[in-house]
Amino acid sequence: MSKQIISTDRAPAAIGTYSQAVKIGTTVYLSGQIPLEPETMELNSEDFAEQAEQVFKNLAAVCEAAGGELNNMVKVNIFLLDLANFATVNEIMSKHFKQPYPARAAIGISQLPRGAKIEIDGILELPSTN
Repeated sequence: MSKQIISTDRAPAAIGTYSQAVKIGTTVYLSGQIPLEPETMELNSEDFAEQAEQVFKNLAAVCEAAGGELNNMVKVNIFLLDLANFATVNEIMSKHFKQPYPARAAIGISQLPRGAKIEIDGILELPSTN
């Protein structure tokens, strides 16, 4: 199978040597999204909850560009500067996903690009067209 690069202007452009997502068959590997506004490439806010909402909005745009939707994600990795924001992530994530929820990891780290407080990447499985 060959890989197909997924790209959309509804999510921030890559700020390095990577693609927004790569599709192989019906599986899409999404690069990490931080809370950048696609139009300005600037952080949307200093507020954690607002940053998290922007990240899910960016992820949804990439999922849609790949032919799926956010709820088709089967795995998400959440990187947090402060694990005290874990409950907020759960609350916001529950607005964007329906059960069954994707598998998930939440990891506390010391730094993220552009001063972001959250980054999320993951794997999307596209619905069968059969």
